[in-house]
Amino acid sequence: MRYLLSAAVALAAGTAAAAPPNVVVILADDQGWGDLRLNGNTNLRTPHVDSLARDGAKFDRFFVQPVCSPTRAEFLTGRYHPRGGVFSTSTGGERLDIDEKTVAEAFKAAGYATGCFGKWHNGSQYPYHPLGRGFGEYYGFTSGHWGEYFDPPLDHNGRDVKGKGYITDDLTTRAIEFLTRNAAAGKPSFCYLALNTPHSPMQVPDEYWRRFEKLPLKLTGDGKKEDPDHTRAALAMCENIDDNVGRLLKALADRNLDRDTVVVYFCDNGPNGARWNGGMKGRKGSTDEGGVRSPLLVRWPAGVKPGTVVTPVAAAIDLYPTLIDLAGVKRVGDKPFDGVSVAPWLLGKDAPPPDRVLFQHWAGRTSARDQRFRLDPAGQLFDLTADPGQAKNVAAEHPEVAKRLTAAVEAWRRDVLAELPKGDVRPYPVGYAELPRAWLPARDGVPHGGVKRSASAPNCSFFTGWAKPDDRMTWEVEVNAAGRYEAVIHYTCPKADVGSAVELTVGAAKWSGTVAEAHDPPLRGKEHDRVSRGPESFVKDFRPLSLGMVEVPAGKATLTLRATKVPGGQVADVRAVELVLQKGKP
Repeated sequence: MRYLLSAAVALAAGTAAAAPPNVVVILADDQGWGDLRLNGNTNLRTPHVDSLARDGAKFDRFFVQPVCSPTRAEFLTGRYHPRGGVFSTSTGGERLDIDEKTVAEAFKAAGYATGCFGKWHNGSQYPYHPLGRGFGEYYGFTSGHWGEYFDPPLDHNGRDVKGKGYITDDLTTRAIEFLTRNAAAGKPSFCYLALNTPHSPMQVPDEYWRRFEKLPLKLTGDGKKEDPDHTRAALAMCENIDDNVGRLLKALADRNLDRDTVVVYFCDNGPNGARWNGGMKGRKGSTDEGGVRSPLLVRWPAGVKPGTVVTPVAAAIDLYPTLIDLAGVKRVGDKPFDGVSVAPWLLGKDAPPPDRVLFQHWAGRTSARDQRFRLDPAGQLFDLTADPGQAKNVAAEHPEVAKRLTAAVEAWRRDVLAELPKGDVRPYPVGYAELPRAWLPARDGVPHGGVKRSASAPNCSFFTGWAKPDDRMTWEVEVNAAGRYEAVIHYTCPKADVGSAVELTVGAAKWSGTVAEAHDPPLRGKEHDRVSRGPESFVKDFRPLSLGMVEVPAGKATLTLRATKVPGGQVADVRAVELVLQKGKP
């Protein structure tokens, strides 16, 4: 059911403060439902996050998708992620179609200052970039995960910058500065604090690691699969998140903003390890209950009574319609929401519980959840009120429920998945005056010959193994505006291998240059890992090499980087190619 309420704005208006409320949305990455003290985990303390439920509302059953980018897309649009073209977590499949309208665009149109701080994971090049999706300020990284959490390379409004200190602390500081600056200017804020912890690599400051390094775990998950040190690192990262939530809440209180600020806290999928999660089956990547159940906490002293418990099932697709209702903001765009506003239950209004089915989908698997039951991808039915571990298939005992949910899944797949093209044919956009710098990272390119990525997970990788003239890297691009473009290669190369001649082409346009200066910094990241990392690449500091200016026509083309002369053992390692549209007439 796509629509439940048509007058939620009116319901909220009677409670809302005279001035538009600020809205702060905090999203944790790979933190499971069970990673909060609030939900019974005695292995850690999360007093600040827990206080959001004490002072506001807690949702009893709230659901997201099994992995990062789909959940983030659903929060942004109020629509199931396949409708927006999101089918993967990397190599372009994480991009949210540019014809989708976001919650940030709605708040921006209403006069709010809009800022996103952290992991974006819904596209890198403008207009997929946050600055093209309704955010006036962006600070973070646009890919799915990062390889270094201390002083990392980041993006600030389309420019390369270096982060300051531990990434979660840095992002929170930026969010606080954004809220403070806008409050001083008398402007309401929509602030999206999109954290990237406790996603791996498992890095956390010493003070947090020392709390957990030798801590006996009172509660454990799957004993055969759980890595205790990975769990300890994740819990340490969760306590760091909690302290940063505390910093943000204190900043709101110190500036007298807390009463008129809606603070939302949730997570993007289940836990990234086999740790304790309330006995539920599944973790990150799974469409079972444990892979998709998330906390949802909402504090708004001006409108939500302390200790409110919302019992109807809800999901990430409900956040956009709910937030605009609470703030009295009009939506932008005309594509129908899949989500509904749950404002009445937050505001304590009398409203019947919704009769609805929610869907979780990933990697071809779809499950369905109503208020009581979950139908898994194999067609098994589970009573989640009595059996959180999904141990007993009750389809035979409830045949009508099984039939109803099976039909609902079939209808959903016909409707929603039909909007997702087979294969990703979207080129990477280049040449927008709004953000002239088009960043084309190794993650989005295709290696050929001996070229390979620095790690199996593409997101934070770089190209390496470039040693022969037959080797190359390609990107499928679409040049939006014809004009004069500077081409920049972000490279490293040891002194013994300098001198390679390189060539970059976009269709008939061609740049040439020479790798004339050595730049061979060490890899970073391993020194901060608390446990051995998985597929994430280590990182290093790359140097820009400008190839000069060339006229480029508009249209689709293949961007190819290759070498015409290789005097040493290699050409270079490459993090990205950058095409920069020059201002003024060609």
